[in-house]
Amino acid sequence: MKLFRRRPALPSASRPPLEDSERVVAWCPVGESADAVVVATNHGLWLPAAEKRLGWHEIHKVAWSGRELRIIPAVVAGVRDDYTVLEDGPAVTYLLLEPGEVPDQVRTRVTKSVAYTNHHPLPEGAVRVVGRRVSGRNGLTWAVRYDAGTPVERDEVVSATDELVGAARNSVAPPA
Repeated sequence: MKLFRRRPALPSASRPPLEDSERVVAWCPVGESADAVVVATNHGLWLPAAEKRLGWHEIHKVAWSGRELRIIPAVVAGVRDDYTVLEDGPAVTYLLLEPGEVPDQVRTRVTKSVAYTNHHPLPEGAVRVVGRRVSGRNGLTWAVRYDAGTPVERDEVVSATDELVGAARNSVAPPA
């Protein structure tokens, strides 16, 4: 009796164009199709028909229903001096009938990419400040995501956000 079953190797026809330092950690077919696959690597997630990988740090939210993997990617809404302004991209959902380790790898790796997160009230609205690890890079990348209705271009909101990101950076910086 075998206690552990290994999933067969990813078919070469389904293999995405991996970088030299990138390796597959889990994969599974989408729906009943043998051609469409979701591939999790140490750098991110390759989705069916995607021409590029979605890095772990580029995933805002992920949900696993037991059959469906729902992903909401981050979309860059603006770039400021030391951080980016993000918003939710369109959600994508995939039916995974034989998910294997894909849901666990996605949850674990998205969670591990978050080194700092904190939600702050602003003069008007609120913002979440996030410092994330990017596979293959040293240090953290910083981003903010404003709550709906926050006037993101108002000077007092931008100024308060700049201060919050600066304080967050200082709170995780190694001692000099």
